[in-house]
Amino acid sequence: MPAARQALSVRTKGGLSFRLDVRAVAVCLLLAALALAAAIALIGSGDYPMTPAEVLRTLTGGGNPGQQFIVQDLRLPRVLVGLLVGAAFGISGAVFQTVSRNPLGSPDVLGFAQGSSVGALVVIVFFQGGTLAVATGSVVGGVVTGIAIFLLAWKRGIQGYRFVLVGIGAGAMLYAVVLYLLTKANIVEATRATTWMNGSLNGRDWSQVWPLAAVCAVLVPLLLLHGRPLRMLEMGDDAAYALGVRVGRVRIVTLLAAVLLVASATAAAGPIAFVALTAPQLARRLRLPRRLTATAGAPMPGPNLLPAALMGALLLVAADWASQRLFGADQLPVGVLTGVLGGGYLLWLLATERRAGRM
Repeated sequence: MPAARQALSVRTKGGLSFRLDVRAVAVCLLLAALALAAAIALIGSGDYPMTPAEVLRTLTGGGNPGQQFIVQDLRLPRVLVGLLVGAAFGISGAVFQTVSRNPLGSPDVLGFAQGSSVGALVVIVFFQGGTLAVATGSVVGGVVTGIAIFLLAWKRGIQGYRFVLVGIGAGAMLYAVVLYLLTKANIVEATRATTWMNGSLNGRDWSQVWPLAAVCAVLVPLLLLHGRPLRMLEMGDDAAYALGVRVGRVRIVTLLAAVLLVASATAAAGPIAFVALTAPQLARRLRLPRRLTATAGAPMPGPNLLPAALMGALLLVAADWASQRLFGADQLPVGVLTGVLGGGYLLWLLATERRAGRM
């Protein structure tokens, strides 16, 4: 589809004008609608099933006291955490893949989840910390890991495959630390740590919703405002410099914001696997014409931030709903299901990259 048919020029009364990507807007609206539908279906699932009409009536202030308790106090916080965590993973994955210019540049692959796990396990094993302390340890571990990987990968800039290789190496080392910490834990602490590491939305309440919502309210708009500079970075540092982009500043700000989002999301729900890897790729294939996505994994125009966030929210909520429908409520952590599906997608992506001669 020619570019002129995909963009619409809009002029405001104040004389400002901008171009609107019609296909991207349509994809965002579709993903938002699907995520909302999946959230309503998830709220209605469980030992006390509710129809979508009953869920909507209860959310708008109707319903009997029992329905209000189930929706407002038990299920709505879980769904909101799922939406926020999925959005945080999705937009963070898009940032990492854009900065590294590599489809494998995801927090799952680069060791950030393992860094957050180390921070959380240190708190659990050595300090027997509560929920807030574990969340704090997870955030600290993720941020420290992000800074370390960035510094180790820096050599007159960030090169995609070097960034990915350093992250993979760091992830392997940190996973060894995770195993060591598990050997130092007693049976109760090891069980608690293993449950947290699986990644789950079980038992989430409003105490997880508000901190994560505050972090997303600050960092997601910040990343969206850097969408244009990130688009220039995809063309390479030299081209971005020539177009007036402050490459170093943009890279540091966006990576730091993405690391904080990943760490906060991991603190809220555990290291849920592969959402950050798959959400940007799937959203990009919806947003772009088929002829541009024929070569899977090839660099695509635009940082894909908002579609990736919406796709991440949809994937996580839909996976949680599927795990409840297939295995019963609270029987299978959502991180197990996303790990199985995401692992299959990763194998397909690696095979595609090899056929294309990029590996």
